[in-house]
Amino acid sequence: MIYDMDCVTRKPWELLFAAEPSELAGLRRVMRLHLTLWGLPGLVETAQICVTELASNVIRHVGAGTPTTLAVSMSGTYLRIELHDPDTRALPTLLNAECEAESGRGMMLVDAVTDRWGVILRADSKVVWCELSTGLTGPNGHTGGPRMARVEEFMTLYGMVRHPRPAWSGRLAVAVVEEVVIDVIADLLHWLRAHGCDPDEALDLAQTHFEAEE
Repeated sequence: MIYDMDCVTRKPWELLFAAEPSELAGLRRVMRLHLTLWGLPGLVETAQICVTELASNVIRHVGAGTPTTLAVSMSGTYLRIELHDPDTRALPTLLNAECEAESGRGMMLVDAVTDRWGVILRADSKVVWCELSTGLTGPNGHTGGPRMARVEEFMTLYGMVRHPRPAWSGRLAVAVVEEVVIDVIADLLHWLRAHGCDPDEALDLAQTHFEAEE
């Protein structure tokens, strides 16, 4: 088993499907699966809304059964969702709030829940895309906020000192990562004792804080 100290690989992926109402539930399941594997469970519901509305637009305005491609990737620290279809004429429209039309509200919802969206016209197709902020510090980073970012940066530097290249390559076996963590804790306890502090008391306090934040 391989563990990456500061990286979750999020490779772009695509799914070709026929734009049919019966496909929408499957698209939502695929989004949930991939975003969970990518460590982005907090974006699942919003991403599912986007995929549902974008695919529904293809069904409604281009035609049921249209060959369509769902493409998902990272755009910097944003999650990017694209739907590719072969019709360059049926463009998505953002209606104003007072409009009472039955159709056309899909893009209003997409506009409300995403950070940005747009359309790319090609010679024989179009791409309707939207992006969601992940809160990550990098496209391959971990979620968890500033604390996790600080720990990952520290662990990477510490690991490079304790395990000089070529042993340190950025991707380490779990056993090596655990060894680095233990080294960090042991060195910190030595530092506390050398400065007249009680290592056992520090461990107890750290354990208390850890359990309180679980």
